[in-house]
Amino acid sequence: MQPKIKDIIDLIYDSLIEWREHIHAYPELSFKEINTSSYIASKLKDMGVPYQSGVADTGVVALIKGLNPDKKCIALRADIDALPILEENNTSYKSKIDGVMHACGHDVHTACLLGAAKVLSELKNEFEGTIKLIFQPGEELLPGGASLMIEEGVLENPKVENIFALHVFPSMDVGTVGFKTGKYMASCDELYISVNGKGGHAALPDQSNNPIMVMADLLTSMVAYVDSLSQVNSPYIFTFGKLEAKGATNVIPKLAKAEGTFRTMDEEWRLFVHEKLNTFINDFLASNGMKGGLSIKKGYPPLINDEHITNNAFNSAVEYLGGEKVETMDIRMTSEDFSYYSGEVPACFFRLGVRNKDLDIVHGVHHPKFDIDKRALKVGAGIMAYIAIKAMN
Repeated sequence: MQPKIKDIIDLIYDSLIEWREHIHAYPELSFKEINTSSYIASKLKDMGVPYQSGVADTGVVALIKGLNPDKKCIALRADIDALPILEENNTSYKSKIDGVMHACGHDVHTACLLGAAKVLSELKNEFEGTIKLIFQPGEELLPGGASLMIEEGVLENPKVENIFALHVFPSMDVGTVGFKTGKYMASCDELYISVNGKGGHAALPDQSNNPIMVMADLLTSMVAYVDSLSQVNSPYIFTFGKLEAKGATNVIPKLAKAEGTFRTMDEEWRLFVHEKLNTFINDFLASNGMKGGLSIKKGYPPLINDEHITNNAFNSAVEYLGGEKVETMDIRMTSEDFSYYSGEVPACFFRLGVRNKDLDIVHGVHHPKFDIDKRALKVGAGIMAYIAIKAMN
C-alpha cells in the first residue's frame, strides 16, 4: 500500500504545491472563507469526489466510499481560515489580501487533505468503509468552526467512529511527524476584569477610591489564589496581558480593566476554577468598597488524543516514514478547536514538520514570515491517506 500511495503523491506533487500556493495567496478570515470553499469544491469535483458545500456556511464535507461502505466511517479534518496578519515574505505566492495571511498553516492542511482525497479516491477499492473529509472554517475564532459543524451533524450520516487531523509544526524538520497520546493541548478561556472605584484629583487621594491600586492587589492575589487551588501534575496557565486605566499623572480614574488568559488540561478543574474565581473577585471588590467583576469568555476545551488510535497512527507513521522520522511530542498550552471533535469521538491530532534551517524556513506560526518547506506537502498528504486506510482495517 505504501508504494502505491507514494507513487500517486509523486504524480500529484506539483498539484499539491499549486493548491497550497493558491490558497496561501488568497487567504480569508474565519467564517468568511467563501472563495476558499469554492476552490476546495472545484478540486473535489475535478477528482470526482462527491461533496456538500455550505456546512456551517463555508465548510465543505466530502465522502470517499470504499468497498462495503457501511462497514465503518472515519474522518480526516483540515481547517481553512487565515489570520489578520500582514505577510512579510517575498514569494510568488505571498498573500494578495492586505492584512490577511495564512500564518498558521491552514493552507498546508487544506492542500494535504485535498492530496489525501486524490489518493483515497484512486485507491477506494483497496479499503472497506467510508472516509469523510472535513474542510472546516473558523478555527481561529470563537466559538470555533468545529463546534458549529458538529451542531450541523458532521459526525453523523454516516456516523464517524474516529477522526484525525494534522497541524504544521515549525519546530520540527521537514520529513518528520509527531504524536502525543492523552492530554495534548490546553483549554483556553479569556478573562475580563473590571474594577469600578471613585475617580478624583491625585493630590486628594483620600477623596477617591483608586481602582488601579485595587486592581494591582487583586491581580497578584488572584494568581496566588489559583495556585492554591492547583492540582499536582495538572499544568495550567493563569496570566494577564492587558491592563487599562485611563487616568493621568494627576488624575485618579474611576475604572480599571484587565484582560488575561486561563488555560488548563483538566476540564473539571477548569470549571471549578471558574466558579471559585467569581466568588473570590466579588468578595475582594466588596471588601475594598469597589464594584465590578469578572467576565469569562469560555474558549476551546482541552484536546485529548485517544490512546488506542493515536498509538495505531504512530505505528502507521513509522511504517510509512521510518522510525527515525516519527517523534513523541510534549504537551502544549496552546489551544485548538479540534478538541470539540475529541470530546465526541476517539481522535488523533498530530504534527507535521515543516522547518528547513538551510532555507531560513524557521519562523513560528502566527509570525508574518511563517512559511514551510514545500516537501512537507508530500509527507502530509501521504501520511493522512496511509493513516486513514490503516484505520479502516
